[in-house]
Amino acid sequence: MGKLVVSLDGVVIKQVDLTKEKTTLGRRPYNDIVIDNLAVSGEHAVLQRVGDAVFIEDLNSTNGTYINGRAIRRQQLAHNDSVEIGKYKLRYLAHDEGTPEPPRPPRAAPVPDFAHTAPLPGAGSPFPMPADAGSDMPVATLRVLSGNAAGHEVMLTKIVTTVGKPGVQVASITRRPGGYVLTHVEGSARPGINGMPLQSDAMPLRDGDVIELAGTQMLFVLQR
Repeated sequence: MGKLVVSLDGVVIKQVDLTKEKTTLGRRPYNDIVIDNLAVSGEHAVLQRVGDAVFIEDLNSTNGTYINGRAIRRQQLAHNDSVEIGKYKLRYLAHDEGTPEPPRPPRAAPVPDFAHTAPLPGAGSPFPMPADAGSDMPVATLRVLSGNAAGHEVMLTKIVTTVGKPGVQVASITRRPGGYVLTHVEGSARPGINGMPLQSDAMPLRDGDVIELAGTQMLFVLQR
C-alpha cells in the first residue's frame, strides 16, 4: 500500500497511508495532505498509484518538489525516497521497515525539470535554469543594508528561505540546481529588485542584486 512519513526539522508530524488512487498535497485545506506553510503552494503536488507503483507529480508549484535533493516534475517513488517540499520532508515507505521489499517494476526515468524563467533587468533573454546544472553551485548570502538588522548576514543553504514581515510583505528565495529564485509570497506590493518592482511572481537572482522587502534593503551575494 505504501505510506508517507511527514517530518519537520527531524520531528515526525504525521503518517499518511496511500490508499487512494490519487492523493493531493498542498496548503489549501481541501487537500488530502495539508501542509500549512507559505513555501507550499495551494495545490502543490499529487501522488498517483499505478498498480504497485506510486508516482509523484509537481503541479507547477512556486517552489518546486524535490526527491533526494533533485527537482522533479513527475517521478516514480522508490522505498525510502525523501520528498522535500519547503522545509518539510516526506519519507516514502513502500513497505514496513524490517520486512522484505516486494518486487516492483523498473523505476521510470525522471522527467527533466526547468525552473521558472523571467527576464532580468536589462537582459535581452530569459535565464534558463535546468535541473541537471550540477549541485556544486556557489552558496549565497543575504546582507541586510538598512533597518535595525543592518549588517546582518543570512546564509541561503536551505532549499527555501522565507524573508519579510508576515501580514505585510513576504517573499521566498529558493535554492535550485541552476541558481536562486526570488518569489513573491504575500502582500499587495511585489518585492523590488534593483529599484524596480518584481515583474513576475518569480525571478532569478544575480550576484549583487539589491532586494527591497517590507521597507528593508538586502544585498544578494554569491560566495566565490
